[in-house]
Amino acid sequence: MPDYVQLSDEEIKQTLQSMPEWEYRDGWIRRLYKTPGWSHTLMLANTIGYLADAAYHHPDLALGYAQVIVKLQTHRVKGITQLDIALAKRIDEIVLWKPGEDSPFDGYPKTWVH
Repeated sequence: MPDYVQLSDEEIKQTLQSMPEWEYRDGWIRRLYKTPGWSHTLMLANTIGYLADAAYHHPDLALGYAQVIVKLQTHRVKGITQLDIALAKRIDEIVLWKPGEDSPFDGYPKTWVH
């Protein structure tokens, strides 16, 4: 059963200390991802959409030419729960992955800021 217990402002702030790119504002946790351009923006949005749908927990996304803004909130309680934190961590884990030095993959040749 999903955890719909709303976290306190202090619990959210404490949790986000280990997630420095995420911020808590206006009842949402949010993050800006910068991309190399439009095609990467769409791929990033689709990846986040896939992860969210698999979790059955859906963020609000705002897309620009070279950016994606992710906003998470548990709509049922109109606040932040462990579901939001878990999905934010999973999104970061997947979309920030890059091949290591010992990887057979070269990685994308352009700089991707995130």
